[in-house]
Amino acid sequence: FSVGKFAAWARELKSAEMKKDEANRAKASQTAKGRGSAEGKALVNPLHLFFRLEDKLDENSILVADGGDFVATASYILRPRGPLTWLDPGAYGTLGVGAGFALGAKLVHPEAEVWLVWGDGSAGYSIAEFDTFKRHGVAVIGLVGNDACWTQIEREQVPMFGTDVTCALEYREYDTVSKGYGSAGIECERPSDVDAALEKAKDLARSGIPVVVNVHIGKTDFREGSLSV
Repeated sequence: FSVGKFAAWARELKSAEMKKDEANRAKASQTAKGRGSAEGKALVNPLHLFFRLEDKLDENSILVADGGDFVATASYILRPRGPLTWLDPGAYGTLGVGAGFALGAKLVHPEAEVWLVWGDGSAGYSIAEFDTFKRHGVAVIGLVGNDACWTQIEREQVPMFGTDVTCALEYREYDTVSKGYGSAGIECERPSDVDAALEKAKDLARSGIPVVVNVHIGKTDFREGSLSV
């Protein structure tokens, strides 16, 4: 493939992309503090989580993204491995499609490593499908970015209306929910535990066991200024 007369422009874009990646990696190293019941506690920086996941994704991975702020953050870092290997709610943000999309993806491509990247808000729409995954031997990996908030909405709602009503959630045990449906569950609260949690999830999926990784993530200013409401 040759870019021809656009070569200079392509180099400029590549340079800008590399600078952005460097800036994102710098932000990934920053401490991310929790909210509510975890106020002031150092939790996992979502950027750090996604950079570690990007390094560990198999080349046959399929990414299903169902959420708001967490998924939007993922889109800057996770690299789809091929055509039709990134599935999300689309332009209208129809949350809740995640588990259904993941089920279809895994049944069509049983050899693929299917990751369901969930915000904690969107997980509530379809986490019950881990019962389906278990009963039918569909080894999907669910990754919940648990920041105890509808963060994408909160970011604009509070400045606009001066209230966070309906935005606050809690750091719930989504890993325990998965176990209740007969699947596996892993809880991850510290940056130092991220690698082990991701590797364990991959091992479980390879052995045919669906699993939810419940990652407690802290607040960052990464998407400050984004339009989400």
